Amino acid sequence: MIYIVINAIPIGIATLLGLLLAQFVDRPKGLGSWIIALISAGWLCAILAGALILAPPKAPIWIMTLGSAVVIWAGFVVPALATSLSMAGQRWNRIGMACLWWLAVMLVEAVVMRLIGLHAP
Repeated sequence: MIYIVINAIPIGIATLLGLLLAQFVDRPKGLGSWIIALISAGWLCAILAGALILAPPKAPIWIMTLGSAVVIWAGFVVPALATSLSMAGQRWNRIGMACLWWLAVMLVEAVVMRLIGLHAP
């Protein structure tokens, strides 16, 4: 996990921009929600950074960049959100908005980190 320390600046910038730009999809309510969103978006951004560093160059760089974000989102974020929110009694439109919010965050994070650049350990 040393790659997180090495890439703390691009991960931090990508996390903040992802959260700021994703406000147009949905906005955290209150300070507690912002703190949870910041921690969660930062952790997912760190995981995404690892995927971007380790992704083999099997396709054009931007396909790999955006594809990595979509695969992590579809494989981990959507199932966790759909299960948790449906068990909590949320309506499907609310679940869909939460999923879209995280997709927006992760795509912005991926683009920002690719533009800034990441360094392998």
